[in-house]
Amino acid sequence: MRLRIRSVGNIAQVTRALEAVSASKVRRAQAAVQASRDYARRVVAVMQRLGEHSGGATHPLLVPRDSVEKVGLALVSSDRGLAGAYNINITRAALAFAQQKTQPVRWVTVGQKGRDLVYARGANIASDFRSFRGSPTFAEVTPIARVLLDDFLGGVVDEVYVAYTDYVNTLRQITRVERLLPLVPKLPAEEDDGAEKAASGGAPVGYTFEPEPEELLGAVLPRFTQVQVFQAVLESLASEHSARMVAMRNATDNANELSSALRLAYNKARQLAITSDLLDIAGGAEALRQAA
Repeated sequence: MRLRIRSVGNIAQVTRALEAVSASKVRRAQAAVQASRDYARRVVAVMQRLGEHSGGATHPLLVPRDSVEKVGLALVSSDRGLAGAYNINITRAALAFAQQKTQPVRWVTVGQKGRDLVYARGANIASDFRSFRGSPTFAEVTPIARVLLDDFLGGVVDEVYVAYTDYVNTLRQITRVERLLPLVPKLPAEEDDGAEKAASGGAPVGYTFEPEPEELLGAVLPRFTQVQVFQAVLESLASEHSARMVAMRNATDNANELSSALRLAYNKARQLAITSDLLDIAGGAEALRQAA
């Protein structure tokens, strides 16, 4: 029992240290997510307005395919475990989405845990990327978006989706599977209309394109896709660190409770052994007295 108590105490020290490390990473990840969300939302608004006022100009990233023969799916998970149900939840959501599709799914995985889980279920993994330990830069995430763009523009896939975990707060993260390509900006038009009318004093807003709309769309649409992938990675990292911090806190609390229960059982067993020894001594002394 002493060995078990010592072992549980060592585990509690490890989980407490992991909780502290995750807490420091959560703060940095939260700051990165909050700093990029406004930019990502404004990019969505710009893309929506470009589509509405482009004068009929089109781009391959905006045009849905006549028939969808193959689907691309990017799964964002982590390289390490000890994060509660974080990896299981997002992988389960991605697998459920893939099962609903009648077309073959071409996977692009980010993170070892998600890759191993979908590979064990026979997924067709075309590309694999390691997850990011710290706060990634935009340039570090760009290769992931480039693979998705090349597959879509090259006709390898007809639709591209991304499965990630949306960070809400420390205790709540939401798994999402959203369409990435062809691009469909989702910002409500009335929200952006209100901001533009307020900036222009309530007058209608007009746009002048320089250079031509086709050239402008060709330059900004790939960038918009990269921003979406970058934001999904940041949201997933914040969710991962939050889930790991909560899981390690729960593990530490459980270890402390188990240690207390073991100590109580140890003290009871020790007291029983002492009481038995005292009874044996008293019985022996009484036997000697009666023999004398």
